[in-house]
Amino acid sequence: MAFDGEKRLPKACIVGAGPSGFTTAKRLKDYGIPYDCFEVSDDIGGNWYFNNPNGMSSCYESLHIDTSKWRLAFEDYPIPSHYPDFPHHAQLLEYFHNYVDHFGLRETITFNTGVEHAERRDDGLWSVRLSNGETRVYDVLIVCNGHHWDPRIPTEYPGEFNGYQVHSHNYRDPFEPFDFRDKNVMVVGGGNSAMDISSELSQKPIAKNLYISLRRGIWVMPKYMNGQPADKAVLPRWIPTSIGRKLARKAVKKAIGNMEDYGLPKPDHEPLDGHPSVSGEFLTRVGCGDIKIKGAIERLDGDGVIYKDGSREQLDAIVWATGYNISFPFFTDPALTPDKDNRFDLFKRMVRPGFDNLFFMGLAQPLPTLVNFAEQQSKLVGAYLAGEYALPPADQIDDIIQADNEFHTGHFYNSPRHTIQVDFHAYCADLKKELKRGAARADKQGNVIPVEARAEATV
Repeated sequence: MAFDGEKRLPKACIVGAGPSGFTTAKRLKDYGIPYDCFEVSDDIGGNWYFNNPNGMSSCYESLHIDTSKWRLAFEDYPIPSHYPDFPHHAQLLEYFHNYVDHFGLRETITFNTGVEHAERRDDGLWSVRLSNGETRVYDVLIVCNGHHWDPRIPTEYPGEFNGYQVHSHNYRDPFEPFDFRDKNVMVVGGGNSAMDISSELSQKPIAKNLYISLRRGIWVMPKYMNGQPADKAVLPRWIPTSIGRKLARKAVKKAIGNMEDYGLPKPDHEPLDGHPSVSGEFLTRVGCGDIKIKGAIERLDGDGVIYKDGSREQLDAIVWATGYNISFPFFTDPALTPDKDNRFDLFKRMVRPGFDNLFFMGLAQPLPTLVNFAEQQSKLVGAYLAGEYALPPADQIDDIIQADNEFHTGHFYNSPRHTIQVDFHAYCADLKKELKRGAARADKQGNVIPVEARAEATV
């Protein structure tokens, strides 16, 4: 890093100390860029902090990450070799704590302090009001508040259900605060949480009957293929993404066969044309009859649900595994508010056009992993704030955003869960090229610091 110690670097505010927040802090620290990191909770970890007192964690007691340890490790801090292929959430949190302590980041994080409001002033600086009542001014704002904490609960179904209801975000175990034993339970949704929770509750000592409601057919990917974690199989980068996707589809179909052979509805899309649901247990539970497949819901009906095929099931509980809204409760600017379908266009999933001192980290749904995604993004942020990278001309950014969106999401079926989808490997390869292009632009401009350091001299 060609850091010129004589240049005054801008001061940043980092919102959140989950993996995206603390790995961004580590990069800024490497560059000598001053920052404050605020975490509303009493410790680091974000979504992976079980029973996080900030209420934003979606961890349940039995959760194991669906990404193998080989793919989720940070570049500069190996994950312990004795960890299993798919670590439990407690092990992943332990790894995070060790990372933070190893790099001396903990003392740079202000805990039990949230960002309540952030606004870019007329002079371009950011005014940040904290939960302790204090207002501070920063040159740069970096948003790392995550996107798995604001539950998306369907409101379109007519009727009422008078049993127990919970979103998967608030599900913790089969016994508390609701005892699912000997109950008729329906899980709604086809994502990873739906796979895990329905597999857990369908065990015979627990639910009396376990139904899963699916609006459409899904592909359920195995955790292992050919005796190895499936996500360890990475094709050479010289193979075009479209060809790699075709080869992967063929391998998946060969490994798991047709979904309808398990009793699931036939998908209307190919494998990898939707965000894959990963489970090592779900298909077996379906095949054993422990999980019963139902179609889309027509309406809620008191102590049960009527489905679009006209059938009805009596239910004691519903688990809504129906995804999340992307929310930034500290912003009031309409330009910084995603639409109702979670669309929020960003340059390289980081920069909102017109806001060159604002970055969004980890705001993506990457395959195979989100854990170390911001670590890759932070390379651009650090280089930019240090004057080693320059953004493309403003009149080119919109075209780049649209091209990237088409590349990463054009093959997916239309759904709010796909609006921030990216292929991790393709994204990182493209980011590496963009960093080289941006370095050439910065060199041509004399490696000026693009965001002037003014905040500390401003009231």
